[in-house]
Amino acid sequence: MSTAPRLTALDALHRSLGATMTDFAGWDMPLRYGSERDEHNAVRTRAGLFDLSHMGEITLTGPEAVKVLDFALVGNISTVGVGRARYTHICREDGGILDDLIVYRLGETEYMVVANASNAQVVLDAITERAAGFDAEVRDDRDAYALLAVQGPESPDILKSLTDADLDGLKYYAGLPGTVAGVPALIARTGYTGEDGFELFVSPEHAVELWQALTKAGEGVGLIPCGLSCRDTLRLEAGMPLYGHELTTALTPFDAGLGRVVKFEKEGDFVGRAALEAAAERAASAAPRKLVGLIAEGRRVPRAGFPVVADGQVIGEVTSGAPSPTLGKPIAMAYVDASHAAPGTSGVGVDIRGTHEPYEVVALPFYKRQK
Repeated sequence: MSTAPRLTALDALHRSLGATMTDFAGWDMPLRYGSERDEHNAVRTRAGLFDLSHMGEITLTGPEAVKVLDFALVGNISTVGVGRARYTHICREDGGILDDLIVYRLGETEYMVVANASNAQVVLDAITERAAGFDAEVRDDRDAYALLAVQGPESPDILKSLTDADLDGLKYYAGLPGTVAGVPALIARTGYTGEDGFELFVSPEHAVELWQALTKAGEGVGLIPCGLSCRDTLRLEAGMPLYGHELTTALTPFDAGLGRVVKFEKEGDFVGRAALEAAAERAASAAPRKLVGLIAEGRRVPRAGFPVVADGQVIGEVTSGAPSPTLGKPIAMAYVDASHAAPGTSGVGVDIRGTHEPYEVVALPFYKRQK
């Protein structure tokens, strides 16, 4: 028995713009509006507007809300100031990654966790279970928000034309309440594209008017609507992990090269601590595989699951691959044996349907914006 995908508050608007829609994590989402390459390049050089309302918001309130998060997550959430945000992971007892998250501290005793759409229910269930015995309330706020993002070098000026909020004072990974085009919003300076930009959490009934206001404000500087397809190539160029690809329950944060998010120094126990301490020791002695970037010498595009080879032996696996509009070549992220992980390692290829295509090993990210 199939269930119909969920629709965002902007669904009718996407269709009126001619969007190609796709089922993503149970949501009907815009894949592209026209050319994926044009949408990608707009974000890199001007600005793009995204509907991210499929993301999962979970609110924690109460005197011990922060204690719940310090126990449930691997990060040290007690050091996050009001108005700031933190990237972190939620892990299983065995150290496997359940999801990567952003946690916003909205007030003295109020926090919002934003989970990936595909894991929102899993994260909600895990945090709810881990909150037992603490003086805190866990609330499913997935229906309380629509989420719009404006990303790209023109995004600050576009947003400044619609709000009196202090955007110049808003640091990366911070958020503040404000009004955008007359709409109450949480304005966050976060993103998943490698560019400067903002994510706007608003009530779903205001989503259409805010989208239209942003579109009008960005007309003169080349802002265009963007779908999930270019979001994937943008984050790949920026070396940002995608859950289900670079991050899975089979990997710990240390396996993924993200051990820095695990904070053993925080007070008290947290779920997965013992397993993660063991994983940290293994990684310190000799990480079995490392996440690297690969740039094609030819034109064939690698895809997730393709073997990485050297000297006729499989030495790793591609986790994400796509043509890079910015580099003009196919690129990939892959986990490879540590012996072949150094940038410039020769003789590395990707097995693309039986042919070993040559690839250059590079450090991540592929692209870093100029400040």
